[in-house]
Amino acid sequence: MGRVVVVGSLNIDLVTHVERLPKPGETVLGTGLVRLAGGKGANQAVAALVAGATVVMVGCVGSDEAGSAYLARLTALGIDTAPIRVATGFTTGHAFITVDDAGENSVVVVAGANAELSPGDLDVLGTVGPGDVVLLQLEVPLEVVIASVRRASSRGARVVLNLAPYASLAPDVVALADPLVVNEHEALWLADSEAVPGSLLVTFGAAGATWDGLQLTGPAVEAAEVIDTTGAGDAFCGALSAALVAGADRREAMQAALAAGAVAVRHVGAQPDPVL
Repeated sequence: MGRVVVVGSLNIDLVTHVERLPKPGETVLGTGLVRLAGGKGANQAVAALVAGATVVMVGCVGSDEAGSAYLARLTALGIDTAPIRVATGFTTGHAFITVDDAGENSVVVVAGANAELSPGDLDVLGTVGPGDVVLLQLEVPLEVVIASVRRASSRGARVVLNLAPYASLAPDVVALADPLVVNEHEALWLADSEAVPGSLLVTFGAAGATWDGLQLTGPAVEAAEVIDTTGAGDAFCGALSAALVAGADRREAMQAALAAGAVAVRHVGAQPDPVL
Protein backbone atom coordinates (compact mmCIF):
# COMPACT_ATOMS: atom_id res chain seq x y z
CA MET A 1 0.00 0.00 0.00
CA GLY A 2 1.17 3.53 -0.72
CA ARG A 3 1.88 6.38 1.64
CA VAL A 4 0.15 9.62 2.54
CA VAL A 5 2.81 12.31 2.25
CA VAL A 6 1.66 15.48 4.00
CA VAL A 7 3.28 18.81 3.16
CA GLY A 8 2.12 21.38 5.66
CA SER A 9 2.20 23.27 8.91
CA LEU A 10 3.01 22.32 12.47
CA ASN A 11 1.65 24.69 15.13
CA ILE A 12 1.38 24.81 18.87
CA ASP A 13 -2.25 25.59 19.70
CA LEU A 14 -2.81 27.73 22.80
CA VAL A 15 -6.47 27.22 23.67
CA THR A 16 -8.81 28.97 26.07
CA HIS A 17 -12.56 28.67 26.56
CA VAL A 18 -15.11 31.48 26.75
CA GLU A 19 -18.85 31.63 27.23
CA ARG A 20 -19.16 33.32 23.84
CA LEU A 21 -16.77 34.65 21.23
CA PRO A 22 -15.98 38.37 21.62
CA LYS A 23 -17.37 40.98 19.28
CA PRO A 24 -14.92 43.43 17.64
CA GLY A 25 -13.37 45.61 20.32
CA GLU A 26 -14.83 43.53 23.16
CA THR A 27 -12.91 41.78 25.95
CA VAL A 28 -14.20 38.53 27.42
CA LEU A 29 -12.72 36.35 30.13
CA GLY A 30 -11.19 33.01 29.22
CA THR A 31 -11.16 29.89 31.37
CA GLY A 32 -8.00 27.79 31.40
CA LEU A 33 -5.08 27.73 28.97
CA VAL A 34 -3.77 24.51 27.44
CA ARG A 35 -0.95 23.82 24.97
CA LEU A 36 -1.99 21.41 22.26
CA ALA A 37 -0.47 19.96 19.09
CA GLY A 38 -1.97 21.60 16.02
CA GLY A 39 -1.33 23.06 12.58
CA LYS A 40 -3.35 21.91 9.58
CA GLY A 41 -0.53 19.84 8.15
CA ALA A 42 0.22 17.89 11.31
CA ASN A 43 -3.47 17.59 12.17
CA GLN A 44 -4.13 15.95 8.82
CA ALA A 45 -1.06 13.75 9.12
CA VAL A 46 -2.20 12.42 12.49
CA ALA A 47 -5.74 11.90 11.17
CA ALA A 48 -4.39 9.89 8.23
CA LEU A 49 -2.29 7.82 10.62
CA VAL A 50 -5.26 7.15 12.91
CA ALA A 51 -7.20 6.04 9.83
CA GLY A 52 -4.56 3.41 9.09
CA ALA A 53 -2.23 5.03 6.55
CA THR A 54 1.56 5.03 6.45
CA VAL A 55 2.33 8.74 6.83
CA VAL A 56 5.31 10.94 5.98
CA MET A 57 5.34 14.57 7.17
CA VAL A 58 7.15 17.44 5.42
CA GLY A 59 7.39 20.76 7.26
CA CYS A 60 9.43 23.04 9.51
CA VAL A 61 9.57 23.54 13.26
CA GLY A 62 11.61 26.07 15.20
CA SER A 63 14.80 25.45 17.15
CA ASP A 64 12.90 25.70 20.42
CA GLU A 65 11.49 23.40 23.07
CA ALA A 66 8.09 23.39 21.37
CA GLY A 67 9.60 22.16 18.12
CA SER A 68 11.53 19.39 19.84
CA ALA A 69 8.42 18.29 21.73
CA TYR A 70 6.37 18.22 18.54
CA LEU A 71 8.92 16.16 16.63
CA ALA A 72 9.08 13.70 19.52
CA ARG A 73 5.28 13.43 19.58
CA LEU A 74 4.90 12.70 15.88
CA THR A 75 7.80 10.23 15.87
CA ALA A 76 6.32 8.37 18.84
CA LEU A 77 2.99 8.11 17.04
CA GLY A 78 4.68 6.44 14.09
CA ILE A 79 4.85 9.25 11.54
CA ASP A 80 8.02 9.51 9.43
CA THR A 81 9.40 12.89 10.52
CA ALA A 82 12.72 12.72 8.66
CA PRO A 83 11.63 15.40 6.13
CA ILE A 84 10.72 17.88 8.89
CA ARG A 85 13.46 20.52 9.06
CA VAL A 86 14.43 22.41 12.22
CA ALA A 87 14.67 26.10 11.23
CA THR A 88 17.49 27.45 13.37
CA GLY A 89 16.74 30.81 14.98
CA PHE A 90 12.99 30.62 14.42
CA THR A 91 10.16 29.78 16.78
CA THR A 92 7.71 27.00 16.06
CA GLY A 93 4.40 28.19 14.61
CA HIS A 94 1.61 29.02 17.05
CA ALA A 95 -2.15 29.35 16.89
CA PHE A 96 -4.23 31.21 19.47
CA ILE A 97 -7.65 29.55 19.68
CA THR A 98 -10.75 30.67 21.53
CA VAL A 99 -13.57 28.13 21.89
CA ASP A 100 -17.06 29.06 23.06
CA ASP A 101 -19.70 27.05 24.93
CA ALA A 102 -21.28 25.93 21.64
CA GLY A 103 -17.99 24.48 20.43
CA GLU A 104 -17.41 27.19 17.82
CA ASN A 105 -13.97 28.77 17.59
CA SER A 106 -11.90 31.68 16.37
CA VAL A 107 -8.25 31.22 15.44
CA VAL A 108 -5.24 33.51 14.96
CA VAL A 109 -2.20 31.82 13.42
CA VAL A 110 1.42 33.01 13.75
CA ALA A 111 3.40 31.17 11.06
CA GLY A 112 6.83 31.11 12.73
CA ALA A 113 9.00 28.36 11.26
CA ASN A 114 6.22 27.30 8.89
CA ALA A 115 7.05 30.34 6.76
CA GLU A 116 10.61 29.02 6.32
CA LEU A 117 9.52 25.89 4.44
CA SER A 118 10.87 26.08 0.90
CA PRO A 119 10.85 24.05 -2.34
CA GLY A 120 14.29 22.83 -1.29
CA ASP A 121 12.64 20.85 1.52
CA LEU A 122 10.65 18.66 -0.88
CA ASP A 123 13.21 15.94 -1.68
CA VAL A 124 10.88 13.20 -0.45
CA LEU A 125 8.47 14.04 -3.27
CA GLY A 126 11.08 12.64 -5.64
CA THR A 127 10.19 9.21 -4.23
CA VAL A 128 6.39 9.33 -4.64
CA GLY A 129 4.51 7.46 -7.34
CA PRO A 130 1.05 6.34 -8.49
CA GLY A 131 0.36 4.47 -5.26
CA ASP A 132 0.84 7.51 -3.05
CA VAL A 133 -1.35 10.44 -2.01
CA VAL A 134 0.22 13.85 -1.41
CA LEU A 135 -1.92 15.96 0.92
CA LEU A 136 -1.54 19.73 1.19
CA GLN A 137 -3.09 22.80 2.82
CA LEU A 138 -2.20 26.50 2.67
CA GLU A 139 -0.54 27.30 6.01
CA VAL A 140 2.91 27.13 4.39
CA PRO A 141 4.31 29.38 1.63
CA LEU A 142 2.26 29.10 -1.55
CA GLU A 143 5.40 28.55 -3.64
CA VAL A 144 5.90 25.32 -1.68
CA VAL A 145 2.32 24.23 -2.29
CA ILE A 146 2.60 24.95 -6.01
CA ALA A 147 5.94 23.15 -6.35
CA SER A 148 4.60 20.17 -4.38
CA VAL A 149 1.45 19.80 -6.48
CA ARG A 150 3.33 19.98 -9.76
CA ARG A 151 6.13 17.65 -8.67
CA ALA A 152 3.81 15.06 -7.13
CA SER A 153 1.51 15.08 -10.15
CA SER A 154 4.41 14.71 -12.55
CA ARG A 155 5.37 11.50 -10.75
CA GLY A 156 1.85 10.09 -10.91
CA ALA A 157 0.91 10.59 -7.25
CA ARG A 158 -2.62 11.62 -6.39
CA VAL A 159 -2.86 15.15 -4.98
CA VAL A 160 -5.46 16.06 -2.36
CA LEU A 161 -5.39 19.84 -1.91
CA ASN A 162 -7.28 21.47 0.96
CA LEU A 163 -7.66 25.11 -0.09
CA ALA A 164 -7.52 26.43 3.47
CA PRO A 165 -6.94 29.03 4.63
CA TYR A 166 -8.21 30.23 1.25
CA ALA A 167 -5.81 31.74 -1.28
CA SER A 168 -5.85 32.00 -5.05
CA LEU A 169 -3.63 29.49 -6.84
CA ALA A 170 -2.65 29.10 -10.48
CA PRO A 171 -5.39 27.39 -12.53
CA ASP A 172 -3.12 24.47 -13.46
CA VAL A 173 -2.41 23.76 -9.79
CA VAL A 174 -6.10 23.75 -8.89
CA ALA A 175 -6.86 21.51 -11.86
CA LEU A 176 -4.31 18.89 -10.75
CA ALA A 177 -5.99 18.25 -7.37
CA ASP A 178 -8.13 15.10 -7.10
CA PRO A 179 -9.97 16.31 -5.18
CA LEU A 180 -9.70 19.99 -4.32
CA VAL A 181 -11.29 20.18 -0.85
CA VAL A 182 -13.06 23.37 0.27
CA ASN A 183 -15.76 24.30 2.74
CA GLU A 184 -18.88 26.16 1.65
CA HIS A 185 -17.30 29.59 2.22
CA GLU A 186 -14.13 28.72 0.34
CA ALA A 187 -16.26 27.31 -2.49
CA LEU A 188 -17.82 30.74 -3.01
CA TRP A 189 -14.42 32.41 -3.16
CA LEU A 190 -13.21 29.73 -5.56
CA ALA A 191 -16.20 30.40 -7.81
CA ASP A 192 -15.11 34.04 -8.10
CA SER A 193 -11.61 33.02 -9.22
CA GLU A 194 -10.38 31.99 -12.66
CA ALA A 195 -9.44 28.50 -11.49
CA VAL A 196 -11.58 25.53 -12.47
CA PRO A 197 -10.99 22.38 -10.41
CA GLY A 198 -10.97 19.08 -12.21
CA SER A 199 -12.43 17.45 -9.10
CA LEU A 200 -14.19 19.39 -6.34
CA LEU A 201 -15.20 18.22 -2.87
CA VAL A 202 -17.21 20.70 -0.78
CA THR A 203 -17.79 20.14 2.93
CA PHE A 204 -20.84 21.55 4.73
CA GLY A 205 -20.09 20.76 8.37
CA ALA A 206 -22.89 18.80 9.99
CA ALA A 207 -24.77 18.75 6.67
CA GLY A 208 -22.19 16.46 5.06
CA ALA A 209 -20.26 16.89 1.83
CA THR A 210 -20.55 16.66 -1.95
CA TRP A 211 -17.92 15.41 -4.40
CA ASP A 212 -18.62 16.22 -8.04
CA GLY A 213 -22.32 15.66 -7.45
CA LEU A 214 -22.06 12.73 -5.03
CA GLN A 215 -23.69 14.02 -1.85
CA LEU A 216 -23.45 12.25 1.50
CA THR A 217 -24.28 13.06 5.10
CA GLY A 218 -22.18 11.82 7.98
CA PRO A 219 -23.08 10.30 11.33
CA ALA A 220 -25.40 12.48 13.39
CA VAL A 221 -23.77 14.29 16.31
CA GLU A 222 -26.03 15.68 19.03
CA ALA A 223 -25.37 19.30 19.96
CA ALA A 224 -24.55 18.27 23.51
CA GLU A 225 -21.77 16.02 22.20
CA VAL A 226 -19.98 18.81 20.31
CA ILE A 227 -16.97 19.84 22.38
CA ASP A 228 -14.60 21.46 19.87
CA THR A 229 -14.95 21.88 16.07
CA THR A 230 -11.31 22.98 15.60
CA GLY A 231 -10.03 19.80 13.98
CA ALA A 232 -13.09 18.50 12.14
CA GLY A 233 -12.02 19.66 8.68
CA ASP A 234 -8.48 18.37 9.15
CA ALA A 235 -9.74 15.00 10.39
CA PHE A 236 -11.92 14.83 7.27
CA CYS A 237 -9.00 15.49 4.90
CA GLY A 238 -6.64 13.08 6.66
CA ALA A 239 -9.15 10.23 6.75
CA LEU A 240 -10.16 10.92 3.15
CA SER A 241 -6.53 10.62 2.02
CA ALA A 242 -5.99 7.46 4.05
CA ALA A 243 -9.04 5.86 2.45
CA LEU A 244 -7.96 6.88 -1.05
CA VAL A 245 -4.43 5.51 -0.64
CA ALA A 246 -5.99 2.24 0.53
CA GLY A 247 -7.98 2.00 -2.70
CA ALA A 248 -11.39 3.24 -1.58
CA ASP A 249 -13.81 4.67 -4.14
CA ARG A 250 -15.30 8.13 -3.73
CA ARG A 251 -18.30 7.01 -1.71
CA GLU A 252 -16.23 4.90 0.67
CA ALA A 253 -13.63 7.63 1.09
CA MET A 254 -16.25 10.26 1.84
CA GLN A 255 -17.98 8.01 4.36
CA ALA A 256 -14.68 7.43 6.17
CA ALA A 257 -13.91 11.16 6.12
CA LEU A 258 -17.33 12.17 7.43
CA ALA A 259 -17.09 9.61 10.22
CA ALA A 260 -13.67 10.96 11.22
CA GLY A 261 -15.01 14.51 11.28
CA ALA A 262 -17.86 13.42 13.54
CA VAL A 263 -15.39 11.87 15.98
CA ALA A 264 -13.15 14.95 15.95
CA VAL A 265 -15.80 17.33 17.28
CA ARG A 266 -16.23 15.14 20.34
CA HIS A 267 -12.77 15.83 21.80
CA VAL A 268 -10.76 18.90 22.76
CA GLY A 269 -8.08 19.95 20.31
CA ALA A 270 -7.43 19.19 16.66
CA GLN A 271 -5.70 15.85 17.35
CA PRO A 272 -6.50 12.96 19.70
CA ASP A 273 -4.66 13.27 23.04
CA PRO A 274 -2.95 16.44 21.83
CA VAL A 275 -1.46 17.93 25.01
CA LEU A 276 2.22 18.83 24.55
